[in-house]
Amino acid sequence: MRWSVFTASTPDWTPEETVGQLAAQGWDGVEWRVTDQEPARPPGFWAGNRATVPLTGLEGELTRIATITREAGLALSGLGAYVPAADHGNVERVLAAAAALGAERVRVTMPQLGSGDYRELMAGTRRDLAWIAGRAAEHGVTALVELHHGTIVASASAAMRLLDGLPPEHAGVIHDIGNLTIEGFEDPLAGFQLLGPYLAHVHVKNVAWRVSGTRDDGGPRWSAEWAPLREGQADLAAYLGALRRVGYDGWVTVEDFSTAVPLAQRTRDNLAYLRALDLRVRAEKAGR
Repeated sequence: MRWSVFTASTPDWTPEETVGQLAAQGWDGVEWRVTDQEPARPPGFWAGNRATVPLTGLEGELTRIATITREAGLALSGLGAYVPAADHGNVERVLAAAAALGAERVRVTMPQLGSGDYRELMAGTRRDLAWIAGRAAEHGVTALVELHHGTIVASASAAMRLLDGLPPEHAGVIHDIGNLTIEGFEDPLAGFQLLGPYLAHVHVKNVAWRVSGTRDDGGPRWSAEWAPLREGQADLAAYLGALRRVGYDGWVTVEDFSTAVPLAQRTRDNLAYLRALDLRVRAEKAGR
């Protein structure tokens, strides 16, 4: 497997600092966040993120991003764009950007739950993705649908309802164990097997459910909070083992939104932890 970091989770660093830090720590690649955002001080994951490439003027940023990534010795694991699937004009732009950068894959976002009748949202998004897959084929890239809580595609089963029959080389899925721990959880191995060739990319983060208050009926109110990879509820060793069982050997991109330790320490430890887990998984597999 190859290991990368999604820059949504590196808000304190500029793009140049991001690639310098990740390369020095031994990461294989970087996945650039692409979106317009509100300013914020201090920088945050979702606003004021210094490692974000703006959607406005994206084409003018491509040479800089390609150059600093290449000169750092990193590969582009993909583009994490925030363009809705129904926004065909901007989808076309991010597909073209991925092709120009040699990033090979780019995420497009799915409708939120509650934004319409679920059946109608699925049908409309299916039509959008059929169009997107055709355009992705023209650009020689893959459009990705991320399994994400709060959207119409929270599980592998929902993703297959949406994508089945589209060309998997141009319309694939990002499997995300952290998101699934919040909503849509299915046994990872079963999910990978269900997705088959549509399993195109993997995101890793971790989550802990904690009591955050009291409901009106007196029972506990539970909330999901981002947690360090080592401390959340997702069993990442089992997750990597399931990926190995289905023969996945692609990108694993970390997006750690916990803040218990400083960013540089967090990214360094995450790489060491995942490599150690994967080494153990492979040793156990070889010993069977």
